[in-house]
Amino acid sequence: MRASRLVSILLLLQTRGRMTAREVAETLEVSVRTVYRDMESLVASGIPLYGEAGPDGGYHLLDGYRTRLTGLTADEARALFLTGLPGAAADLGLGAVAAETQLKLTAALPPEMRERAEQSRQRIHIDIPAWYQDSEETPWLSAVTSAVWNQQQVRIRYERWATPHEVIRTVDSYGVVLKAGRWYLVAGSAHGVRTYRVSRITELEPLTGTFTWPAGFDLAAHWREYLASFDARRYRDQAVLRLSPEALASIGQVLDSSAARAAEESAAPDADGWTRVVVPIESYEQALPKLLLLGVGAEVVGPPELRERMRATLAEMLARYEGDGPTQE
Repeated sequence: MRASRLVSILLLLQTRGRMTAREVAETLEVSVRTVYRDMESLVASGIPLYGEAGPDGGYHLLDGYRTRLTGLTADEARALFLTGLPGAAADLGLGAVAAETQLKLTAALPPEMRERAEQSRQRIHIDIPAWYQDSEETPWLSAVTSAVWNQQQVRIRYERWATPHEVIRTVDSYGVVLKAGRWYLVAGSAHGVRTYRVSRITELEPLTGTFTWPAGFDLAAHWREYLASFDARRYRDQAVLRLSPEALASIGQVLDSSAARAAEESAAPDADGWTRVVVPIESYEQALPKLLLLGVGAEVVGPPELRERMRATLAEMLARYEGDGPTQE
């Protein structure tokens, strides 16, 4: 731990130039006294490190000195593609490692490129979760990730929507996917390749056995196919709508991307200036609240049962507003 911190101090001074002991301490989240001891150790080991007192003082390396201690560890190599996703790296237990990796990469850059990299870090921030959603609790994410790294089989107890709601599965841990702020485990089992939402894993037991990586399996390609098949399984019906120009323009904010895309592809303007569209729906119960969000600029044309449910819902809503309403004290 201390050796890693000493390397971090060298890389900080190499990339940022002069720094005070307090600045180093705040960056590395250690005490100022610890920094003083580390600086003494670096000087004793022959590093050309100088400290100057005063308001403009601080520690700095001899001009022209560059450390070559920028080799990446195994964990740092894993964290390399997560250096722009600090939240995801932290979820996987690689937050500190990702920061160290980024520091080593920055130290290896020439000065002009280092400045551009720092500019990107300051001006671009990626926030994965969707609006108005809290992060899910994923107590088993670290164990899942460990199994993925080690190509290890695990036995999980899992809660799902379908019956039976609780199942036990022995799975081969192929990979993890972060989708809209939620973590998923993609794994092989006796039932084929399946996707498990990590937040719904209630128990996990690592097994001694490892598995052979399936020939030709590509996680990103599998996930794209999974999303396409998921939509095909999810949408079991269609709704025919008439939309005003305003409702048509806002449909992408109310319905998900697949439904909005279907509306765009099926759009057929009518003589009244409205547009007839066909959108996929999961069920009438699921569709009703979303279609209500389109407001007075939408009319359900069919199927007849969905139109009747919409009419009955609106009639019930209207009845609640007739008369003077409940007495307020």
